[in-house]
Amino acid sequence: MASLPKSARLLDMVDRLRLRPYRVSELARHFGVSERTVERDLEALSLQGYPVERVGRGVYRIPDRPPALHPVEALALFAAGRLLYHQAPTRQYGAALEKLARMLPEPLRNLLLKSAAGLSERRGDSRNLEMVARALLERRVLAFEYRSGGSKNWRPKELLVYFLEANRTNLGLYAVGYERSYHRSILTFKLSRMRNARLLDESYALPEDFDPSLYFRQAWGVVGIRGEVVDIRLRFAPEAAWRVLEGDYPGLEIERELPDGGLLARVKAAPFKGGVPWEVLAWIQSFGPRVEVLAPAELRALWLEEARKVLEKAATPVGSPV
Repeated sequence: MASLPKSARLLDMVDRLRLRPYRVSELARHFGVSERTVERDLEALSLQGYPVERVGRGVYRIPDRPPALHPVEALALFAAGRLLYHQAPTRQYGAALEKLARMLPEPLRNLLLKSAAGLSERRGDSRNLEMVARALLERRVLAFEYRSGGSKNWRPKELLVYFLEANRTNLGLYAVGYERSYHRSILTFKLSRMRNARLLDESYALPEDFDPSLYFRQAWGVVGIRGEVVDIRLRFAPEAAWRVLEGDYPGLEIERELPDGGLLARVKAAPFKGGVPWEVLAWIQSFGPRVEVLAPAELRALWLEEARKVLEKAATPVGSPV
């Protein structure tokens, strides 16, 4: 890392030694200084009143007492850390994970740190993430170019960011807000599909009537329901019923259980891309032949057409030209 002023290095060293024991050689590599400099820093911290402890040959720590947590609270924070690790697009998330780990008692703290070691290998671009975060924190309009899924064209956008959401299925990060340059409505944009993100000088205020819990209440991914709704009716086979009943799916209503153990259910979904609720359709297709789309007729026709295409591929010998 870039060389830090001594005062900043000492503060960083305190945070690290409170997190876990460090070898002098580790600290020297991290700060880009000699081992002798680290040893002098440790002496300086002791003189300033920090309880630096030697716990092995060349290994030091500063005892840290995490906040008192109920076991369920500790487990919730640990689970949040694991989700953060899986979602993290860049290694910059490592500092956030370390701060979260400091709140955990042992052995959860050490387990979280060990399980997140792979973050240092991630090479994702953090610029979009920084620009979107600053747009929300500073309430500044975000300008960027965007390419929708499956499109080859980049289109300019200007967004008033209201919220950041992690997709429950792919853990990708999305910005939700008012797109003012073309659609003039609240939309969702995936950060990985942005380029040339920058902040404009214009500022904005978060609207009082935007409630993310209401916006995503019936969302199956990151597309919230605001306006038109597709009302879908489904029949599940008995072997799929238990998955449906325990799934806690948003907006899913069980109409009744059938004599053979199957289910009749309905779900409301947000349409997009040609009026098709693609997020819910992907979930429906995950059940294979154990589900049947009953309504609406347009979605049933699309579901059957998709199934026919799969059947055609199954009938084509492997390696044959398409």
